[in-house]
Amino acid sequence: MAAPMELSCWGGDWGLPSLHPESLTAYAKFSGAPLTVNTINNPWRAPKGDVPVLISEDIVISQPAKILNFLRKQKYNADYELSAKQGADTLAYIALLEEKLLPALLHTFWVEAENYCCVTKPWFASRIAFPLSLYLPGKMSREALNRILLTRGGPPPYSLVEVEAQIYREAKECLNLLSKRLGTSQFFFGDTPTTLDACVFGFLAPIYKVCFPRVQLQEHLKQLPNLCLFCDDILTCYFRLTLSGHSPAGQDIADANLQKLTQLVNKESNLIEKMDDNLRKSPQHPPRKLTTLKLAAGGEGSSPLNRLSP
Repeated sequence: MAAPMELSCWGGDWGLPSLHPESLTAYAKFSGAPLTVNTINNPWRAPKGDVPVLISEDIVISQPAKILNFLRKQKYNADYELSAKQGADTLAYIALLEEKLLPALLHTFWVEAENYCCVTKPWFASRIAFPLSLYLPGKMSREALNRILLTRGGPPPYSLVEVEAQIYREAKECLNLLSKRLGTSQFFFGDTPTTLDACVFGFLAPIYKVCFPRVQLQEHLKQLPNLCLFCDDILTCYFRLTLSGHSPAGQDIADANLQKLTQLVNKESNLIEKMDDNLRKSPQHPPRKLTTLKLAAGGEGSSPLNRLSP
């Protein structure tokens, strides 16, 4: 019997299993690996300080390439039927994704100011425990920018605007190449998904599904209907989206968050009631001041319930 394996990665939203492009959740589905996927809200608590992380008995693996190699050694290989040429093509296209598409993906999420302030930062901050929620999103944004700049080979452009123009131009060219390579096929090497399909899905699905205010890369992707259909088919067939567009796991998380918020409101309501009772029973306050005290405790301006409302 195979040892149990657990994969920890960032959770998902917008109907996605994970927002992390290298979460490997799709590869686990394609290869049949019996992984238990755990969403993590603090990468510093990961055994090696990074996600995704695979744990199998006493073995801890934290880099996507090493996780893939480990799964293949356990005979969970999505590329078993590929030829040597197809295997070489897989490596070439994955390198293309990392060089040309990943910088634009990072920029879309973490550097583009409006996207970061309106979507990325609030989303991650809501899933990270306080007080790290005040620090980690900014740290992740700075790391993304550094990674983008490190991918620019040769002399650096003169300004960040030039960097932005260059990475989006190259990303759109990469999307065009992927669309041409996929053609009318369901997957890149026929009717069975492989490592390349998992990697392409991991990069494309967040661009395709996340609702950003600045969507220049998303708009280009939506002009390539075969790539959009590719993402939709994988989400429908392998992750079983509900009619609302959310995976069952994502709905469970939303329900849990709503329950926690409800409990918080109830606790604060009980606290206010106890404060009122204590004020009424306190011998230190003469009766003539009770009315004023009740207004101050339950007034509109000072109620914790009002502070929760937008």
